[in-house]
Amino acid sequence: MLKISNLSVKVDDKQILNNLNLNLELGKIHVLMGPNGSGKSTLAYSLMGHPSYEIISGEIFFNTKNITELPAYKRAKLGFFLSFQNPLEIPGLKVFDFLKESFSAFTGKNISVTELYEELKILCKKLNLDPVFFDRNLNEGFSGGEKKRLEILQMCLLKPKVAIIDEVDSGLDVDSLKIVANAILGLKTEDPDLTIILITHYQRILNYIHPDFVYILHNGQVVKTGDFSLISKIESQGYNAFI
Repeated sequence: MLKISNLSVKVDDKQILNNLNLNLELGKIHVLMGPNGSGKSTLAYSLMGHPSYEIISGEIFFNTKNITELPAYKRAKLGFFLSFQNPLEIPGLKVFDFLKESFSAFTGKNISVTELYEELKILCKKLNLDPVFFDRNLNEGFSGGEKKRLEILQMCLLKPKVAIIDEVDSGLDVDSLKIVANAILGLKTEDPDLTIILITHYQRILNYIHPDFVYILHNGQVVKTGDFSLISKIESQGYNAFI
């Protein structure tokens, strides 16, 4: 169980989450929805331990372990992964070098250049990415869709226990959306124990990825919990019917 208890979080002196409570069953697909500014991304970054997101009060438990005070790198070692909504460009850092160091840091294992390259070739094929990307600087000059697919490639390489995916569908065309969704589902098929926390504004990615649980956030709190059937109600009635 990933348990979030009375969590209040502020960013830049503005409180975003307000005594939020949420129990996420491990091994399931969870979807967080809600209007802009409802606290979805803040919750994602708080779960990952981003230092800019200050926890005012409340606690986060992972398998009964209190991780509230753990820094991001220690949460990563526990198996947490966050796919960024707007990945940073890092001039001078090659994609391949970044992935190799990320793999070693995340898993605690060393991997040879040859082994990594062969693994990445397989993942590139799944995500329709040209392996030439490995020689480019991280996200520099990449299109929005390429950045999102590279985030999912990282996730597939690292094989986390908890994958937090922040608006990966934003800005993707229909073909890229299907590619990304299939890659996420493929990883879930490989590891049925994988917990996915998917944040989205749109229903279209949910045509491919069917969640076990759906949560609507508003003003930093969970105001509605349901199953996959809640999606169609949101689509027909809008968020105002629940807030």
